[in-house]
Amino acid sequence: MEQILRTGKENMEIVLGCMDLDLALRVEKPASPTESSTSEQRKDYEKWNRSNRMSLMIIRRGIPEVFSGTISEEIKGAKDFLAEIEKRFAKSDKAETSTLLQNLISMKYQGKGNIREYIIGMANIASKLKALKLELSDDLLIHLVLFSLPAQFSQFKISYNCQNEK
Repeated sequence: MEQILRTGKENMEIVLGCMDLDLALRVEKPASPTESSTSEQRKDYEKWNRSNRMSLMIIRRGIPEVFSGTISEEIKGAKDFLAEIEKRFAKSDKAETSTLLQNLISMKYQGKGNIREYIIGMANIASKLKALKLELSDDLLIHLVLFSLPAQFSQFKISYNCQNEK
């Protein structure tokens, strides 16, 4: 779900950029004009305000109702709206770590495909875990790979375990 949300947000930013409506996402809201404001300050404020209104309309229309329905209508800034959606649906590092670790531990080589690609896949999961601050030692990863191999690789396992080198 987080990947869908990230892709949707990136697509929304591209659309708004192409329409030259992304000013409200790039620039902080200027001060509201006063009687002493210059015409340039008033123009900047109006341009930002239009960008913000149009961006909010497009974002609310473009994001599935299941996401936007949970966001308060009181949010008046396009940037704040996107931040709130991201905050509410941000991935949980604990859940992702748990899922990756479960996948790594339960992997079993089925004899289909390239064994090298299978091992690289396991190493890729280990690197994702490392990025989540759960680092597995190389020895542990090697043992997980060996445990995941079927009986037809028993000679390879024995050969590896008999080596003095790691």
